[in-house]
Amino acid sequence: MALAAPLTLSSSEISSQEERDLRIIVQKFGGTSVSTPERRQLVGDRVAQALQEGYAPCVVVSAMGRAGDPYATDTFIQMAAGIYPDTHPREMDMLIGCGELISAVLVCNTLKARAIPSMAFTGGQAGIVTDANFGKAQILRVNPEHLLRHLREGNVAVVAGFQGWTEAGDIATLGRGGSDTTAAALGAALRAEVVEIYTDVDGIKTADPRIVPEAQTLSVTTYDEIVEMAHQGAKVIHPRAVEIAMRRNLPLRVKSTFDDSPGTLITYSIETTLGMTEKMNGRVITGITHLPRMAQLRVLPGGKSEADMDLRLFRALADVDVDVDLVNVSPQQKSFIVPEGLGEKAARTIESLGFQVQVNKGCAKVSIIGSGMRGVPGVMASMVEALHQAGVSILQTADSHVTISCLVRQEDMEAAVRALHAKFGLDRGAAADD
Repeated sequence: MALAAPLTLSSSEISSQEERDLRIIVQKFGGTSVSTPERRQLVGDRVAQALQEGYAPCVVVSAMGRAGDPYATDTFIQMAAGIYPDTHPREMDMLIGCGELISAVLVCNTLKARAIPSMAFTGGQAGIVTDANFGKAQILRVNPEHLLRHLREGNVAVVAGFQGWTEAGDIATLGRGGSDTTAAALGAALRAEVVEIYTDVDGIKTADPRIVPEAQTLSVTTYDEIVEMAHQGAKVIHPRAVEIAMRRNLPLRVKSTFDDSPGTLITYSIETTLGMTEKMNGRVITGITHLPRMAQLRVLPGGKSEADMDLRLFRALADVDVDVDLVNVSPQQKSFIVPEGLGEKAARTIESLGFQVQVNKGCAKVSIIGSGMRGVPGVMASMVEALHQAGVSILQTADSHVTISCLVRQEDMEAAVRALHAKFGLDRGAAADD
């Protein structure tokens, strides 16, 4: 999802002199990185290293742990539902924003215990202003002056991710992946040199290592590729964060909190990344992604004109918040996919319009992604060949400049991912063998 409006700074933007005087780095740490005292000490190590390298760190933190852990976002949601099943979105945002506040104070105290001057901030105190779409708010603007003043005074700013304040002063959360978005938005507003996204993996992989154990860590890739990988199922970084960084040409680096590997650099173009041109030349496919548990819907005309059908069909689905993907439109039928949990809702909506619909559950979307495929013949042929050799039937396809996606049966998904990963040489870090 794009921002509701172009990300803006306040009227007093950071001057070029301030940029020369203050080298700002934004470091974002996910829930697993801040979940225990021992892991928060590793966070302290990363911040101390940045200070030694001459940076002024702005640290963004997620809520501690994952579902079931005491202060995780999903735990708060379950607590509220156990009392009353229909918490108002405004109050829900007040509750689930607490996890990041707890993390911010504990990380701040961890740094202070190491004699590192630090201050904790809510998202609103950090200058993040959002709309009032509670639960999935969009950032309207970032006012960086307050943070900048404390950074210039020598403090490490520790910011609660995932949240901001509305114009009315209400807490509003940014939806899943919101801490990544916070980090990118602050990086853009503060004109940081780089945003580092720390997680529990050593970078962005060529495929899910749980399916492909030999998946490789990408050393460098482009904004376009990572936005597509994130939209198509890769979960290491949220696409909104990448879109903000791309808009400001802000380098992102995805790294592990738990080892010293260099991670994955995300930049504007491989060709302009110094030292990487020769290494990346010839790479056609960057990665393989997958989206499980999808439902395919096939809609028949039902005697309506094609233009009338298209307009009514897709407007009706949008009005009930059903997002469609992998759309194929022809005079004979309209085919698309939705998450399996929305399949029946989508079918009821379509039938209410008088159209016939067939629902094919138990599907998965598998995609190959790479900016290097532009203008390269034979990529689709190689994809079809690999899936055929693996005994995987293709139910539907769609493509763009950097992505080719196939719909397959859910039970064939892992075989499809492994076959494509091998076919395009990603286990060797090599280019496709078209």
